Amino acid sequence: MKDLFAVDIMTRPVLSARKNASVRDITLQLLSGLFSGVPVTDDEGTVIGIVTEVDILRQIKKGKELGKILAGDIMTKEPIVTVSVTTPVDEVIKTMLDEKITRLPVTEEGKLVGVIARCDLLRTVIEPEFVSYM
Repeated sequence: MKDLFAVDIMTRPVLSARKNASVRDITLQLLSGLFSGVPVTDDEGTVIGIVTEVDILRQIKKGKELGKILAGDIMTKEPIVTVSVTTPVDEVIKTMLDEKITRLPVTEEGKLVGVIARCDLLRTVIEPEFVSYM
């Protein structure tokens, strides 16, 4: 894994939400895409937050109606942890462990280009002889 970088294992294309997306719509995307969080980006593609299943569950527990809440209202804003396409995979793993996060947005020149989840890292270890090109 020493010769691999974020760009080599990231999932792309990546889905992101705008801060004015309804949490109900984000929930539907999470359910249909079988992932547990979505980056929130501005009009230029810069990551400004992330909405996770945990954020949504907190709103449900409060009795909020998901169709009336926006991503910008519940997204995690600080700190926004991302990695660059040139970040070595060993550093990606360290970041995920140190920050206790399950997914990392991947950026190039400050713009969202992919995402790495823990399963992407595990897949790299299990299937080191196979590479996907897009």
